[in-house]
Amino acid sequence: MAGVSSESLAAALTSLETKLAHASLELSAELFGAVEVLDGNAGLRRALTDPARGAQDKAGLVASLLRGKVSVTAESTVAELASSRWSSARDIGDALETVAATAAIAVAERQDGSAGLERLEEDLFAFIRVVGSSHDLQRALDDPQASTEAKRALALRLLPNASAASALLIRQAVSAPRGLKPIALLERFVELVAKRQERWIASVSVTRDLTTEQLARLQAGLNNLYGRELNINVEIDPALVGGIRVKVGDEVVDATIATRVSDLRRRLAG
Repeated sequence: MAGVSSESLAAALTSLETKLAHASLELSAELFGAVEVLDGNAGLRRALTDPARGAQDKAGLVASLLRGKVSVTAESTVAELASSRWSSARDIGDALETVAATAAIAVAERQDGSAGLERLEEDLFAFIRVVGSSHDLQRALDDPQASTEAKRALALRLLPNASAASALLIRQAVSAPRGLKPIALLERFVELVAKRQERWIASVSVTRDLTTEQLARLQAGLNNLYGRELNINVEIDPALVGGIRVKVGDEVVDATIATRVSDLRRRLAG
């Protein structure tokens, strides 16, 4: 996914963050259900990605389909996606799948912090390893004649102690891989978990080693700023010419002399 679709997905993920404080796994399940609706109706996908249709018209179409059947949060999330611009009809379903998986991952994170993400990643990797090592299991999960419920039951028997979020993502992967092998879709979900884990790592670049006291102050300040216990990785980079650069996930806080001089030059250049 690239271009305008990538931008629309990024906006949808940003909007999702504002809805996660009280979200449960039910939100993720509802969004995955909406993916199924989109996948089963080519005309609907075309209507929701038609650049000639207005955003309000598309949101109204979503409301007519989902209102009363899903939560207000799920409806608004799908409506926002429908109101965005997409390069192809397929992209909106792919984006909604990513948003749905991210919602489940974020719930695991909220419940148990970075440990919840680690548990989720371990569960998904364990399932991938088990299935990947058995051609019989792969055939059983790929069998078009097998019912969805049978595939889900088999999958959960393979990982009986999976967390609730892990079980949801595994069920989704085996019942609706959307043109992929189930373990290939789970590998995509693992990538999303890894991306979420970056929020718990602060990559700090400084010009010289920090003292124990300085590192403690930095740890406390960053924890307070981000509201969570971050793991700090410190790198020495003399090219910074003084100051400090901190990267947490996609966010960069740059307070180096080199950056301030560069900013000043841009201002002077007008």
